[in-house]
Amino acid sequence: MFVFGSGVLIGTQLNVTPATPINFGLVQKVSVDTSVSVKELYGQYAFPVAVGSGTRKVQCKASLARFSGQAIGRLFYNQVPAAGSTISQFAEVHSVPAASPYTITVTNATHFVADQGVTYASTGLPLIAVSASPATGQYSVNAATGVYTFAAGDTGAGVLISYTYTASTTGEALAIANPLIGPTSTFTATLFATDPTTNAQFSVTLNQCVASKFSFDTSIEDFAKPDFEFQAFANAAGQVMTFNFGDAA
Repeated sequence: MFVFGSGVLIGTQLNVTPATPINFGLVQKVSVDTSVSVKELYGQYAFPVAVGSGTRKVQCKASLARFSGQAIGRLFYNQVPAAGSTISQFAEVHSVPAASPYTITVTNATHFVADQGVTYASTGLPLIAVSASPATGQYSVNAATGVYTFAAGDTGAGVLISYTYTASTTGEALAIANPLIGPTSTFTATLFATDPTTNAQFSVTLNQCVASKFSFDTSIEDFAKPDFEFQAFANAAGQVMTFNFGDAA
């Protein structure tokens, strides 16, 4: 049979009750690589006279186009994401007031988390953060109130303020803890795709898996496509994986 497209990949976390299926979503490609270690027996000739088959392993890699907090949290870090997230506000436009105390309250001051820097709007040059009493070209910030203070010498200057703030009703947050070595998330992985000529389905189910790597990079003119790598091994019944073919040949 033919297999077309990247298919659909679903991971079902096994170490929780009930087992939780998670669709990775927007899968770009998936690889399932089975390798075998072999040992050759040589005599006085160049080629081996016997080859023995040793241990085997199944390594998988999925390239995704969607960042999923549930998939990354539950299947890789063995943690459940919490509601809410921290958002970065970049280059918020303000002007230093003409009168003392020369302060600016940022738009999201109520949920302010941390300062991410200030630059002059006209030149892009950064101002320097100080703890208090800023001079020209400096600023201070009250992290409890989200209020920025500038110097009299910067009166009227346009500034771009960057900072982070919390959004309790938007997105998810995954705070990575430092767990003990050993316990981890286990999951089944099911990949299926279809034959475009007959609509027959091909699938492979990996009965028990452990994630081994999560990585991503960004590009100036492309979408980020995280890579999620995992390894399959036998379940309690001694079964590693099952292939299903929609036609017989």
